[in-house]
Amino acid sequence: MKTSLGRKLFIACNYIFLALLSFICLMPIIHILAISFSSGTAAAAGKVTLWPVEFTTAAYNNVFGKPEYLRAFWVSVQRVVLGTTLSMFLTILTAYPLSKEPRQFRLRTFYAWFFVFTILFSGGLIPTFLTIKSLNLIDSIWALVLPTAVPVFNVILLLNFYRNLPKELEESSRIDGAGHFTTLWKIYVPLSLPALATTGLFTMVGHWNSWFDGMLYMNHTENYPLQTFLQTVIIKMDFRFIKAENAELMLKLSDRTSRAAQIFVAAFPILVVYPFLQKLFIKGIVMGSVKG
Repeated sequence: MKTSLGRKLFIACNYIFLALLSFICLMPIIHILAISFSSGTAAAAGKVTLWPVEFTTAAYNNVFGKPEYLRAFWVSVQRVVLGTTLSMFLTILTAYPLSKEPRQFRLRTFYAWFFVFTILFSGGLIPTFLTIKSLNLIDSIWALVLPTAVPVFNVILLLNFYRNLPKELEESSRIDGAGHFTTLWKIYVPLSLPALATTGLFTMVGHWNSWFDGMLYMNHTENYPLQTFLQTVIIKMDFRFIKAENAELMLKLSDRTSRAAQIFVAAFPILVVYPFLQKLFIKGIVMGSVKG
């Protein structure tokens, strides 16, 4: 089919608009990256825009040479792996029964409203801290993982996705003798990969970006997750963590370049993971799953 000139112009304008919008979204990251590879004097003078000035890797040498930063990075990696795995497992187990009809699960409505209630009214900061303290979880990685182990918002997203799956899938599996656990892990979970990718990404980003709970539950700085460490360095200007190995490296550094390098390294893992999960957001694997 031939495409009219107006249609071609419309498509071209859409591409140009989306390219400009993407560039605007990427500009802050590019600017931070350019500063991190620039010299301290150029960054302090405000000469850096979207390209490094007086290119140097001194900021990254300083970052990766700091044991405090690497330790905080490792704590965040442990938190994301443990937190995401536990959260996704509990979210799947919670959403599956809540997605059933009241005739299949009598107290389904009661439990659904019980979870929704926790979104509207939280326990409060002080009771939460006292609970964590009474369980002897202070200065433990589990203090960062367990309080958010069941994200109710993700549960609601997943149970609504389960409710939209064809009922014939479950009925056919029950006829073949499959129980609830087999139906869940063999049918529901594979078909819900787009929803799991979405909720999993929400969970990963939430754990990776969280900093306030690290300040609450960690008494020693060596137990800080990365974002709490960065908040200490960048917001509070704690110069104990901003140090170079020698005078020559210090001359190439500034507070601005060191912060930019740390911010970019902290954001890099999420920037790498997101493109691999994005394709699952738009993949309609449920379509055509029931024939005839």
